[in-house]
Amino acid sequence: MSAQQQPSAGVDERVATQAAQWFFLIQSGEATPAERKRWTRWRESDPSHEAAWQRAELVSRKFGMLPGGLAMPVLGRAVRADRRAAVKALAVLLTAAPAAWLAWRASPAREWLADHRTATGERREVRLPDGTRIQLNTATAIDVAYGSTQRLVRLRAGEILIDTAPDSVASADPAYRPFIVETGQGLLRALGTRFVVRQHEDRRSHVAVLEGAVEVRPGGGGGGAQGQAVVLRAGEQAGFSASSVGEVSAVGPEADDWSRGVLRAKNMRLHDFLAELGRYRPGVLRCDPAVADLRVSGVFQLADTGPVLDSLPKALPVDVLLRTRYWVTVVPPGG
Repeated sequence: MSAQQQPSAGVDERVATQAAQWFFLIQSGEATPAERKRWTRWRESDPSHEAAWQRAELVSRKFGMLPGGLAMPVLGRAVRADRRAAVKALAVLLTAAPAAWLAWRASPAREWLADHRTATGERREVRLPDGTRIQLNTATAIDVAYGSTQRLVRLRAGEILIDTAPDSVASADPAYRPFIVETGQGLLRALGTRFVVRQHEDRRSHVAVLEGAVEVRPGGGGGGAQGQAVVLRAGEQAGFSASSVGEVSAVGPEADDWSRGVLRAKNMRLHDFLAELGRYRPGVLRCDPAVADLRVSGVFQLADTGPVLDSLPKALPVDVLLRTRYWVTVVPPGG
């Protein structure tokens, strides 16, 4: 396919999954003559099928990372977990626009392959089998593993607000399954609660308890020895590393504002404000050190960050420079 023919947008999710399945089967060399005929008929049956197949070959050439030895089962063959993951990875890339392929290279594959995830600026709610509700903030990824002994949610990246539901059996029953959240730094055990968990990029996590209580056990999810457990009650919050829990402080009213699409700032440094706002918009949002200590107060809507940036020069002695829509710097006036 020539550069002019390369598709600029993603393809339908269902068609992308089918194309990924066929791709791994054909690349494996294990396809039977009958399966190769079915593959040819599939490609010829709809222009979107052929476009998805061409896109799969393009992605393979660009990445040089798709394992040709993974034979993906099509109808009637057993499905292995590693093969499912490989197909899911390719299907995600097929549904993404080419500009998003750069993000794949920069992001851990486990985030792209998570059971539930949100894009930058996106928020959504997931309801689990027991009735627990989880709201995913911007750029968030979670895996859900409910088993016979526990209900486990792995926070791969981002931030979640959890409203836990009771298990189907009483807590005193040996069959009771505790609700656990795992981050890269430890394990959080919910004690009938509503709480916010954020996975930071600096190898720290943060938890804010809004209702009930949460037991924080450092190291339980990040490998190595477990640190001393700390129980946080409603209205308490703390950061924690893989070795210890930090200072406990009071939860502010802004802890779950993001779940309502709001960013609340009270005398916040401009640098910190822009760092938080930048989580909700694609690209780069920078703050010149000369204006980093200016203070911001107010309640800002996150659905569209453009008007928020437009309002800054009206409230502060700053200019907002847009090299492109995705490269923005806040500088001193005339800077």
